[in-house]
Amino acid sequence: MPILMCPPTHFGVVYEINPWMHVASPVDPRRAADQWEALRASYRDLGVEVVVADPVPGLPDMVFTANAGVTWGGRMVLSRFRHAERQGEEVHWRGLFAARGMPVLDTEGIPFEGAGDALFVGDTLVCGHGFRTDRSAIPLVARALGVDVVELELVDSRYYHLDTCFCPLDAGTILFAPSAFSPDSRERVRRLARRVIEVPDHIAAGFACNAMPVGDVVVSSEAVAGLSGQLREAGYRALGLPMGEFMKAGGGVRCLSLPVPATWGRPAPT
Repeated sequence: MPILMCPPTHFGVVYEINPWMHVASPVDPRRAADQWEALRASYRDLGVEVVVADPVPGLPDMVFTANAGVTWGGRMVLSRFRHAERQGEEVHWRGLFAARGMPVLDTEGIPFEGAGDALFVGDTLVCGHGFRTDRSAIPLVARALGVDVVELELVDSRYYHLDTCFCPLDAGTILFAPSAFSPDSRERVRRLARRVIEVPDHIAAGFACNAMPVGDVVVSSEAVAGLSGQLREAGYRALGLPMGEFMKAGGGVRCLSLPVPATWGRPAPT
């Protein structure tokens, strides 16, 4: 399955919409470009096709392609960003996906932030709510994609998106940071899969859960080294990459990566 990425040409911390963002801590553009290129090269080394979207001036967070929407079964539900600073991305993502012949659905103006808050465990959609995605959007997304859904409540603003604290490695294995969830949601996660790896807060805060599984490799930030033993027991090996510049904006490997259908890289016939 290809992964959609967007170069950090215009990336920077120019506003503050999550606890990680501080305009007084600017991004180093060269270092960000190097970190992004290292991630793209790692995907290619692992045999993953990388599809690249064109960056747009004035939209610094467009680099976080996971927030464009969520795809399943050849359909896409477009994000409706909660914060005005990101809402300008929506028209570009809509056009990009429509140009590939994908039906583009939406949540009728209700905040929903794509694969940042919507990840699949097998065929079941797991959606987070509490900071960016409204709970009322979740049944609309599930209905649009024709899937069953499990809702999880996020309670720690550092983990404002589900993908910062929850990562399905396969249908039977999940990484998650218990401190990010309400007590009921923690128990719901523990029942979701046969193997649940609970990530301590000090490792999760290094964006270890913001990971992308590729075969038996878990690509993540350097903090994933703290999980190498547990991952090895589960049949995986960790690949930790420097993500410091993107962490300044509250993102990591998964935020920079959106899996898209295998045919997505080919424009629709005209």
